[in-house]
Amino acid sequence: MATTEAKVDHRRRLLDGLAQSLRENGLQGTQITDIVAHARTSRRTFYECFPDKESAFVELIRELRNSVIDAIEAAIDPDADWEDQIDRAIDVYLGAISEDPALSATVSRDLPTLGDRGAALQHEGVDRFASLVMELANDSGMRRDGVPRISRETAVMLMGGVAELINRARSGGADLASAASTSKSVIKIVMRPQGRDGADSGVREGRRGRA
Repeated sequence: MATTEAKVDHRRRLLDGLAQSLRENGLQGTQITDIVAHARTSRRTFYECFPDKESAFVELIRELRNSVIDAIEAAIDPDADWEDQIDRAIDVYLGAISEDPALSATVSRDLPTLGDRGAALQHEGVDRFASLVMELANDSGMRRDGVPRISRETAVMLMGGVAELINRARSGGADLASAASTSKSVIKIVMRPQGRDGADSGVREGRRGRA
């Protein structure tokens, strides 16, 4: 029986092995034998850590998502100007995705093949990033600049839209710069402090805006 420390090491190596195989062959083209070959371990060890390939894929996606969120949180200066914070958050988000384009493209393409499980994981990801947006809207710089708090529904709409823009850009082979520019502009319109450029905050706390 593997010790806890050994099992953690095995999981790390297997997830790294899965990531490498995904870059080369995608999820459908990846077999357990490919993963364990990259991880330099055995099929028995794989099944001690994961029930199947798809479960390992889900854990890898969650790990990648958490690392992006950690990077954004570490990069944001809560005392900076509100618009600078938004620019920085989007730049770090897209920068993290662009660091490993082959893996990012594979995750985006193959996640829907998991069916209901994949859809739930997508919703979970949007919710996690929506929570990050809500935290961002409540930091010291945002409060100082008069940025109203936003509702979860609005945050979900924003991050779901950003994710869709990115997926469309990648599937069409386009540069992510356009997605970055549009994402920043729309988020700033929604989060703009009341009274600036005629913006209304009705969507932010779930209130109805004026027609």
